[in-house]
Amino acid sequence: MKVMDMFNLKGKVALVTGGGRGIGEFMAEGLAEAGANLVIASRKVENCEETGKKLAAANGIRYLAVKCDLGKKEDIDNLVDAAMKEFGRIDILVNNSGVTWGAPTLEFPLDAWDKIFNVNVRGVWILTQKVANIMKAQGGGKIINVSSIFGSRGSNELAHPAVAYNSSKAAIEVLTKNLAIKLAGHKIHVNCVAPGFFHTDMMGYVFKPGMENMLNAMLNVIPLHKAGEAEDIKGLVVFLSSAASDFMTGAVIPIDGGMSAQ
Repeated sequence: MKVMDMFNLKGKVALVTGGGRGIGEFMAEGLAEAGANLVIASRKVENCEETGKKLAAANGIRYLAVKCDLGKKEDIDNLVDAAMKEFGRIDILVNNSGVTWGAPTLEFPLDAWDKIFNVNVRGVWILTQKVANIMKAQGGGKIINVSSIFGSRGSNELAHPAVAYNSSKAAIEVLTKNLAIKLAGHKIHVNCVAPGFFHTDMMGYVFKPGMENMLNAMLNVIPLHKAGEAEDIKGLVVFLSSAASDFMTGAVIPIDGGMSAQ
């Protein structure tokens, strides 16, 4: 197979949670540009519809937008059922959806901890198990989990008072490695990306006038001295979804401008 053909996803079906905006939208864009049809899911289905229409018009692919709260099993069941009804298969799963909560560590509320783990870990597991069974029947597939640079480190209390978030992402990184071993016999590849700071709606406030000090403080801890953009992650997710990564499973790949190298 020629090298550029390895990255061709034409005819594949990719399910991307949290694909309506931010890093999820960046990844959905890359998958569509490589030819994959999309199932885009999040709690705000209007964002999924907007993204899907845009990517379908630009790339000639099909899409399905589905409202899904990963904290609700019935929503996950409906998401998988809708995807299979529309496309009949799922070749790629991108577990991108997640939530966070900020509160002082010694006062962090238990209900917030439970909410974060319910979505970031339990919901990811429920969806992954369902899709992995479909992939097993199909003869294989690609699963890409999304962690964070905070999934393998602690963070400053003032800058990031979100103790449960780090722990939930650490769970995702170990789940990735565990499933990579357990599902290898079914030709299901499981890898993980760990993004740093990206220029998304969520981080948009630091780029506004008057926030220069905060922006510079953020950029100063990034060796490449920039926030990530769509082009910085699209290629990686296409690689992990394609034949180009067929000898790769169980990897956790930082994509953070060099932060994790420090």
